[in-house]
Order: sequence, then C-alpha cells, then structure tokens
Amino acid sequence: MTTDASPATARIVVMGVSGSGKSLIGSGLAARRGWAFIDGDDLHPELNVAKMTAGIPLTDDDRWPWLDIVSATLAGSTDGIVMACSALRRAYRDRIRAAAPDAVFLELTGSRELLWQRMSARPGHFMPASLLDSQLATLESLAPDEAGAQVSIEGGPAEVLDRVDAALRDERPPVPGTE
Repeated sequence: MTTDASPATARIVVMGVSGSGKSLIGSGLAARRGWAFIDGDDLHPELNVAKMTAGIPLTDDDRWPWLDIVSATLAGSTDGIVMACSALRRAYRDRIRAAAPDAVFLELTGSRELLWQRMSARPGHFMPASLLDSQLATLESLAPDEAGAQVSIEGGPAEVLDRVDAALRDERPPVPGTE
C-alpha cells in the first residue's frame, strides 16, 4: 500500500461484505485517530434500503448514485475521515478514488460461516443474512496495485483494530495518526 495522505486529507475506507464489521471497526479506528466516522449505509438512498430490506440485491445502477455520495463525502472532508463502505468491486473503489485519489482501503475478511453468524445476530439491520452469498459473489478483493490492506476479522474488535493499526503502520509512507 502506498499513500501520500497528510493529516488534513487522510481518508480511510473500511470495506468488505455485510457482517464483516465495517461499522464497528471503522468507528473504532476513527475514535483511535480522533477522526470523523461516517457509515456509508447511512448515505444509501431510501430505494436502496427498501430493496435490501426486501432481500433484493442491489444492481450497479442502484449503487452508482450511492457511490457518488460516498465519494463526494470523502473528497469534501478537510480532516481525517474513516468511511465504512462495502466497496465490493474494483470499479466501485475506482469510482471512489476518482473523487478521493488518496483514499486507502482496509478490506475486512472472514469465513462465510463467521460472516453468516454475525449477520444472523444483528436484529433490526436492513441487510438480511440471505444476501451474504450475493455479496460474496460480487466481492473483488483488493488488488496488489490498490492502496490498502486486508485484515482478518477473527477475534474481538480490539484484536481486529490492533491488526488494522499494524497494517497501516507497516506500509510506507505511514498514514497520519498511526505513528
């Protein structure tokens, strides 16, 4: 991973399929850095939320307007920011990078069984566990030429956050706030 992010423009996207802990880990990472946290789920148009609630997978046509909102939010940040956003496909991440070229992606990874277990234990979330397989089928993991790292979700939140910190520290130049 490479980035030329400065403290005023640091942008981290915590990505992965539903149930990977994007919101939990993203908010924890933001708290550790003293940065803003935004959950990309909160930026979905109502129609997208209604489709997912009904168990209907989103199409690219559904996702583009939402990704434009995510991208604009990241690009408009004047301070460090952590965004939770599925960013499942390379094309989605490219769309985000077009507006926020210094964005760094942290892909949360875990077994299907662990993801299913977590999704099934979330009462009231609009994304049903029945959509997990569609998300896994859509997922294109980070490529070596993309700024970012993969981090396992095995263990508790503190363990995952420690791995995130290590992944950010191990890269040169470091992301501000990780020293």
